[in-house]
Amino acid sequence: MEKRVVITGLGAITPIGNNVEEFWKGIKSNKCGIQEITQFDTENYKVKLAAEVKDFEPEDYFDKRSSKRLDRFSQFAIVAAKEAMEDSKITPENTDMTRVGVIVSSGIGGLTTIEKENRNLVEKGPDRVSPMYIPMSICNMAAGNVAIELGAKGESVSVVTACAGGTHSIGEAYRMIKHGYEDVIFAGGTESTITPTGIAGFTNIKALSQSTDPNRASIPFDKERNGFVMGEGAGILVLEELEHAKRRNAKIYAEVVGYGATSDAYHITSPSPDGEGAARAMKKAMQESNIKPEEITYINAHGTSTHLNDAGETSAIKLAFGEASKNVMVSSTKGNTGHLLGAAGGIEAIICTKSIEDNFVPPTINYKVPDEECDLDIVPNIGRNVEVKYAMSNSLGFGGHNSSILLKKYEE
Repeated sequence: MEKRVVITGLGAITPIGNNVEEFWKGIKSNKCGIQEITQFDTENYKVKLAAEVKDFEPEDYFDKRSSKRLDRFSQFAIVAAKEAMEDSKITPENTDMTRVGVIVSSGIGGLTTIEKENRNLVEKGPDRVSPMYIPMSICNMAAGNVAIELGAKGESVSVVTACAGGTHSIGEAYRMIKHGYEDVIFAGGTESTITPTGIAGFTNIKALSQSTDPNRASIPFDKERNGFVMGEGAGILVLEELEHAKRRNAKIYAEVVGYGATSDAYHITSPSPDGEGAARAMKKAMQESNIKPEEITYINAHGTSTHLNDAGETSAIKLAFGEASKNVMVSSTKGNTGHLLGAAGGIEAIICTKSIEDNFVPPTINYKVPDEECDLDIVPNIGRNVEVKYAMSNSLGFGGHNSSILLKKYEE
């Protein structure tokens, strides 16, 4: 028998707030987390802006030894997961920890560590590469470290699908609980790639905005958009089997009711221009939840602020929603946070969850110049207080990976 899956805990560390409450307050007040890069000297770089996590001192969360043995992407994941666990009130006393899983994505893993140890290799020789190089840098270690920190002994996996990874993680967690493999899963994504090679690499494939105005750099659906802005952080949600949550009197934020995942099979970096693959992911999520397009109030779009993504995603929503695409509210919150790559789906699922809880649809901020290619209701600049019964979150990744999850206001 298929089981119902609910969200019972949230944890976030983002460019606009280092916990869920601060983050959501930032979303509701149109806060923009984009500033000049401070993590390295950008003098020779065309890109000067990013959305960094601010006021984050590892020593506030970890002892000295641990903080030196964890790359920043793992640190973010642990901090967000611990907040989510505290929020959910899951303990070894009320939950069988052998049935608690972890699915945490990262698009790139420990890029800071990779760069540092590569410099050591080139400048000082192979014997000076740290023995912690591999366990600090490999992509799965966010999931591994979270499982160790929380004592979660169920399935621990890292889904790596570039910018779609956070949403895929939540979708796969939903499926595993729905079919009875686990009772609880900590799911989401984490990323920290505001580094010299991270910025240079994305700049040189023409993906990043070179704007020097923080309010005109990440401008999804705006005709003047010219690339995304790199963000960093983590978003982790606690997904739980409904009866398990009820037995321990957990607070239920929302229910996960649908998941769709597809491939464009088109190009390594460009989305399919007609949006066919992304449209199929949305349709699959709606079919699984047995709801019609007109029932969905809000879509948190992938909306990266690149020309191809925003136009392609607009086409995809029209394909998937038909006539209902004229009425559904669609916003991108990447004007607030930048693009967190593998962590984007994690924090955007939290936005959808809070949107349902608060009956508030966040706006697409910093929007000025309408684009006829992106002619949906993108909730420009001012959020709306409306009841949100169903919210969808879309993520699309390099390699043609598409994922959509569908959340519903919880009802008995």
